Amino acid sequence: MVYGVILAGGRGERFWPLSRIKRPKQFLKLTSDKMMLEETIDRVLPLIPIENIRIVTNESMRDIIYENLDSMKTENILTETEGKNTCLAIVLAAIHLIHNDPKAVMVVLSADHLIRPEEKLLNILKVGIDIASSENKLITIGVVPTRPETGYGYIKMGDLYRQDGEHVVYQVEAFTEKPKAAIASQYYHSHQYLWNSGMFIWSANAILEAVKISRPNLYDLLEKYKPEIGTDNEFEARKELYKNAESISIDFAVLEQANNVLAIKGDIVWDDVGGWRALERYKHKDGDNNVILGDTVTVDTFETTVYNDGDGIVACFGVSDLVIVRSGEITMVVHKSYVNDIKKLLNKIADDETNKKYL
Repeated sequence: MVYGVILAGGRGERFWPLSRIKRPKQFLKLTSDKMMLEETIDRVLPLIPIENIRIVTNESMRDIIYENLDSMKTENILTETEGKNTCLAIVLAAIHLIHNDPKAVMVVLSADHLIRPEEKLLNILKVGIDIASSENKLITIGVVPTRPETGYGYIKMGDLYRQDGEHVVYQVEAFTEKPKAAIASQYYHSHQYLWNSGMFIWSANAILEAVKISRPNLYDLLEKYKPEIGTDNEFEARKELYKNAESISIDFAVLEQANNVLAIKGDIVWDDVGGWRALERYKHKDGDNNVILGDTVTVDTFETTVYNDGDGIVACFGVSDLVIVRSGEITMVVHKSYVNDIKKLLNKIADDETNKKYL
């Protein structure tokens, strides 16, 4: 069967102060009137029944999911004892799925992406599922770039592997990390590169076999954990697994070393909604290129994003190129050129015991 594995364990630090430890980005309504996690689940329901959805998230997020998503049952949620990046989250889901279904096919999605139109994504997923169901392939969805972007990783397309109507599948020649501006421009204009969307399709067996080759130590840890699935000792065994496993992305750990990786070329609107500047790409701008969300008054204010979910107003006069966020008891003002480095600010706040409660 086909399962939707939704990664929902991130903290969304670049959306602080709206995204906080107790309610991170995936539980916010940033792109629609639904939580981003809920939107992700709904996106794949025409293809994957609700009982086949698996949300991988931190143990502390379990109650938020139950409180906000009535359709979620115990079997839908797989909790991590600590954050260890995407590789461990994905293979944890794989080892659980294959325990009950040796032929399980996984559609791996992030809980906090914006994707339009959703019908196109479903058609792309169908192509990937068809391949993954019968071939030992690791499939990623590569998005056609719409601009030179330094905030995303890239996939270099190799030889044509298969074409199903409008859907073209390539062998992956290389993965590249987030490039400098000049390199991003080269990638964009060459038409040989796709954005690495972080969406994957493969059988649980295929990804575990790839881990066995590229990360044998992790595979050994999984083999030790596997007999504990479904026992009273499962959660303690998972703690031990997470304690001993390295923190690494699936790209670094497996995909960059594997020789059976394919990319489906996705001509879709996709955004990882990684930080406050993402709002500029899909929210309405006024005549001065300001994005205003919430009660705000501006005079001689340009190229500024204001988000106000508190009482009263935010008043801006004679400023430009800022991100101003008022959320509850917190107000943040940051220049746009620093907005992707908010973690430095959070580290400073974390150093002060009095202010830690605001994280």
